[in-house]
Amino acid sequence: MRAVVQRVLSASVEVEGRVVSEIGPGLLVLVGIHESDTDSDADYICRKVLNMRLFPNERSGKAWDQSVMQRNFGVLLVSQFTLYGILKGNKPDFHVAMPPQKAKPFYASLVEKFCKSYTADAVKDGIFGEMMKVNLVNDGPVTMQLDSSQSSLN
Repeated sequence: MRAVVQRVLSASVEVEGRVVSEIGPGLLVLVGIHESDTDSDADYICRKVLNMRLFPNERSGKAWDQSVMQRNFGVLLVSQFTLYGILKGNKPDFHVAMPPQKAKPFYASLVEKFCKSYTADAVKDGIFGEMMKVNLVNDGPVTMQLDSSQSSLN
C-alpha cells in the first residue's frame, strides 16, 4: 500500500460539483492499494499516518513534534489507484493496482481502521471509484510518502 500524506490547512473532495467530504487543519492522505496488499499493510499505513509527527508543538515551539491525533485535527482519505501507475513508454499502466471489485471493500476496511484507531468524526473520505476533485490548501508545504512494502524497515 502506498500513501502520499500532505499536511493541510483545509481539504475537500467534490463529486459532480458537490462537496462530499471536507476537513480543516490535518492530513490529506492519497491511498493506492497494491494487488498483493493485506490487512498488515493497512495496519501499517494507518498506524504510521496517525502517529507521524508532522505538526509543531505550539506550547514548546518545537517543530515536527505532534501527530494529527495529538492536535485533534482531521484526516481526509482519498483512494487513488494511479499511485501504482507504471509508465510503459508514455502511457500509464495500472496492472499492479488492486482491481476495483477487490479494492473497494479493502479500502472501506482501511477507512474503518482509521475510524476505530482515531475518532470516527475526524476521519473523512472521498467516494471510491468516482471522478473526484480534490481541493487542498497545503501547509508548509509538507508532503511525505509511505510504502507498506518498507514496513519491515520501520
